[in-house]
Amino acid sequence: MEMNYSWLADYPTELQEKIKQVEAQVAEQYAKIDDQILFNQKRVLALFREHHVSEADLVGSTGYGCDDMGRDKLDAIYAGYFKTEDALVRPQFVSGTHAIATALYGVLKPGETLHYLTGMPYDTIQQVIGIAGDNSGTMQELGMGFSYTPLLENGKVDYEQAKKDLSADPTIKVIALQRSRGYETRASYTVAELKEMIDFIREIIPEAIIFVDNCYGEFSEASEPSWFGADLMAGSLFKNAGAGIAKTGGYIVGKKDLVEKAATRLTIPGVGKNEGATYPFMRDFYQGFFMAAHTTGQAIKGMIFTSALLESVGMDVSPKWDAPRTDVVQAVVFNDPKPMIDFCGVIQNNSPLNAFVNPIPSPMDGYEDEVIMASGSFTEGSTIELSSDGPIRPPYCLYIQGGLTVEHVKIAIASAVNQTFYQ
Repeated sequence: MEMNYSWLADYPTELQEKIKQVEAQVAEQYAKIDDQILFNQKRVLALFREHHVSEADLVGSTGYGCDDMGRDKLDAIYAGYFKTEDALVRPQFVSGTHAIATALYGVLKPGETLHYLTGMPYDTIQQVIGIAGDNSGTMQELGMGFSYTPLLENGKVDYEQAKKDLSADPTIKVIALQRSRGYETRASYTVAELKEMIDFIREIIPEAIIFVDNCYGEFSEASEPSWFGADLMAGSLFKNAGAGIAKTGGYIVGKKDLVEKAATRLTIPGVGKNEGATYPFMRDFYQGFFMAAHTTGQAIKGMIFTSALLESVGMDVSPKWDAPRTDVVQAVVFNDPKPMIDFCGVIQNNSPLNAFVNPIPSPMDGYEDEVIMASGSFTEGSTIELSSDGPIRPPYCLYIQGGLTVEHVKIAIASAVNQTFYQ
């Protein structure tokens, strides 16, 4: 069937031809993503059927939230999808970072050490640990240690150095793996690479708790890190797992005793998972999780298009359009703040909300540098919706992510390329 390119009419002829070439170039990648969507969707549907999800489960609870059957059933569905013993899915998590911090605070005690195998964690986690900012209640203030193994120049784990680091410190209790790149130019780690890391840790410190920061990664592949021995994992509901439908919340999945410790940290001892009202969030949480496979696939298709088009105009992109995808993030290096800021502004101007706003670099809670951000989304900070952001520091890398529909991504990115490179 011949493609209709009438949507390109406003662009220069040269850009129109580039986009047509890109569309043909990425078609095979799109087909692979479609197969992945079907596989993940089938698993989610089977879990909804297995747990007899009904209208009553969508109502939610009030007050203490005792005996919330819909909440318990959703926990079971998450545990089933991630192949873990238990799950904690709650609107009380304010962000992915909050879910991560809750999990870590839950399993670490004073005198025990958190070690990052995947290099220095990103800015907001640094604030939680206490190695950045000047905050109270950090891990270091509470007597918890922190260490990390620097990555190799190619962004991969330095296993030789890591073996030395892990063997030398008997206080290491939790070893963390960060799936997505954060504000780094290194590639995000595929599930296969995370499995290799998990196997390595088991050989060095078998009793260590292996934690995975799964933000941006859910449904991006046909498997998850928890399938291969991760003990604990966390993420946000207003990223992939909520499909742009969930308005807040986060999740923790893993071994039952560890999830319970995290739940106690979120609430109080003696309560754990048993309380916490869910009204009016349950309908969104269920529908979001049901839609997550499709919506994440749409975002990945959009990022494949973004990578191919930007590479065609000479930009340094990561990952490449035909590289394996393990999250919904596309990095673009500008090496100059002005085009980075301008490009980000065009994405904002092609958003469904606040398209009239021009973003400017500004301080942001949890970050040391000023950050430029385009996010005209229906849910604030929803990075499964199309957005772009990055710290104003060399190499001036913009991180583009999300997209509820591939069509929106194509329009926004084509407009940004047009105004940045053809005007």
